[in-house]
Amino acid sequence: MNAPLYTIPGSTARAVAEEAVAAVPVASTGSAVSDAPVPRTVAEVLAQSRIDDVMDELDRDLVGLAPVKTRIRDIAALLVIDKLRSGFGLSAQSPSLHMCFTGNPGTGKTTVALRMAEILHRLGYVRKGHLVAVTRDDLVGQYIGHTAPKTKEVLKKAMGGVLFIDEAYYLYKPENERDYGQEAIEILLQVMENQRDDLVVILAGYKDRMDHFFQSNPGMSSRIAHHLDFPDYATPELLSIADKMLDQQHYTFGEGAREAFDDYLGRRLEQPHFANARSVRNALDRARLRQASRLFQDRDRVLTRDDLTTIEVADIRSSRLFAVSTA
Repeated sequence: MNAPLYTIPGSTARAVAEEAVAAVPVASTGSAVSDAPVPRTVAEVLAQSRIDDVMDELDRDLVGLAPVKTRIRDIAALLVIDKLRSGFGLSAQSPSLHMCFTGNPGTGKTTVALRMAEILHRLGYVRKGHLVAVTRDDLVGQYIGHTAPKTKEVLKKAMGGVLFIDEAYYLYKPENERDYGQEAIEILLQVMENQRDDLVVILAGYKDRMDHFFQSNPGMSSRIAHHLDFPDYATPELLSIADKMLDQQHYTFGEGAREAFDDYLGRRLEQPHFANARSVRNALDRARLRQASRLFQDRDRVLTRDDLTTIEVADIRSSRLFAVSTA
């Protein structure tokens, strides 16, 4: 005998969502009395919030991504102007700030989400400004009655900040009638609507899959105010990312090594599963391993600082990728 199929009737889903919302702390609506003068210019809001510092960090931390950075600045500008409008009593409610970040792996989505959380906190749109990053496994249970507690626990941790759901399309699995992802979606929808003044949700994943997810879940699509597409990095940008990564770990390319890494990237881009900055990091980690093995072989050699910090051409060209290409 087949096991009974589990579906969530509309009334049951609403009840579960309402229970989840009730369990989440509600942000205070009263405004604290402050001696600070009400800002009347953009410059005054920027001086109070110091969000320009966050944008400068974003420029330093991430190479390229000009369209994304422009959109983040546009959102920040909207929030600054909304702050000024509130001084005149013109804002009726907090703007919807839920977002969707689409793009391939390693394009900086999590880093931008972290900076967005900080901007929202500095401007007073969220209380804490922390980021809680989760996937389907953190929200969806494996049996009846398991999903609601898991989702509620995540929402409690994220409240007052930003909830970042990576590969969000995995929440919806229509091919499996016994899947509980829809229950998590229903709870998220309620909280995204009713507590948007204390929680911002950012959904992330591949663009084509997120488009399909929104087509299948129009209620979720209607709650997403900002869609940001993260482009793949060009080869010169990937080289700049490599320079930054090496510098952070006190390494540098030796003579000809940067050109060898440029050659490596050209070959790697032709291979499957390239993950932008993530693949650059993995390649450099392997180059560091080869450098360490090279230095380790000469045990009696007195090593200088340059020896210990330089990635040589051989450390790059010893990659199996070059062997495969020349075979």
